[in-house]
Amino acid sequence: MKKSVFLGALTVAGLAAGAAAAGTLDDVKARGKLNCGVTTGLVGFAAPDANGNWEGFDVGMCRAVAAAVLGDPAAVEFVPTTGKTRFTALASGEIDMLARNTTWTFSRDVDLKFEFVGVNYYDGQGFMVPKELGVSSAKELDGATVCIQTGTTTELNLADFFRSNNISYEPVPVETNAESQQQYLSGACDVYTTDASGLAATRATFEAPGEHVVLPEIISKEPLGPLVRHGDNEWGDVVRWTLNALISAEELGVTSANVAELAAGTDVPETNRLLGSEGTLGAMLGLDADWAKKAIMAGGNYGELFEKNIGEATPIALSRGLNASYKDGGLLYSPPFR
Repeated sequence: MKKSVFLGALTVAGLAAGAAAAGTLDDVKARGKLNCGVTTGLVGFAAPDANGNWEGFDVGMCRAVAAAVLGDPAAVEFVPTTGKTRFTALASGEIDMLARNTTWTFSRDVDLKFEFVGVNYYDGQGFMVPKELGVSSAKELDGATVCIQTGTTTELNLADFFRSNNISYEPVPVETNAESQQQYLSGACDVYTTDASGLAATRATFEAPGEHVVLPEIISKEPLGPLVRHGDNEWGDVVRWTLNALISAEELGVTSANVAELAAGTDVPETNRLLGSEGTLGAMLGLDADWAKKAIMAGGNYGELFEKNIGEATPIALSRGLNASYKDGGLLYSPPFR
């Protein structure tokens, strides 16, 4: 779900430079639709429901941007991408932004010429095994077969972990999360490894989740977030500050239920600037004054999106952990709306 070292970096960089020159914000407005790259399907994060409607935590980010720019959270074309195809889709201009559990790394930022606008989920790579395997630590996996999505940082982290612990493994390459799940459940591999959030989401779809164990080791840092092309700073600002608006809204107590009322004006200056009753922040972005109000109304603030899609009351059952607001001991912290 993350980095490809097999992509031709120069080709991707060249595509990105050409696509960025067009001015994505103007393109989206003229098209009347946001083309948003998502995963091929990861329940809780991005997956189509029985009627083909996309739902999930990352989907909520796409809809918030569409609402901020176009005033309509439904004005989104969701483009499924794999670990291998996602970067070419973004660099070529096929999609306007990528929101699919993608890790912010040095080479993606610098060499592949993408712009990560922030972190919407702090994660780390883990391992899942059948309980009947009797394994309690990843260090006991010497000789295991491991299902691994190609074109991802997961591949590199896996190699590093086994090498540093002087143990061996046999990779079972897969393209998508659905293929990983099928191969793992069929016994084609002993272990499935990906981001811990992805393991939780995948495990929740099993008929007998209790028969599978997520091992305690977290072997990497995986700051996941939306990204755009280098060189189109205006569009990068729009996506960055939409994410920050959702984070700040939670900090300020602005929710989908009260945002319309608060947008009329409050005693809190930053809330007023965020929601457009004071200042000219919207105009600075090339958007309407109430752009952030529309983004929050699309699916709620950051906390609402989290709890609805992947929180402890959902089958995914993720705790906020590092993804709590800094006020609650987490890492989420938005720059000021000023």
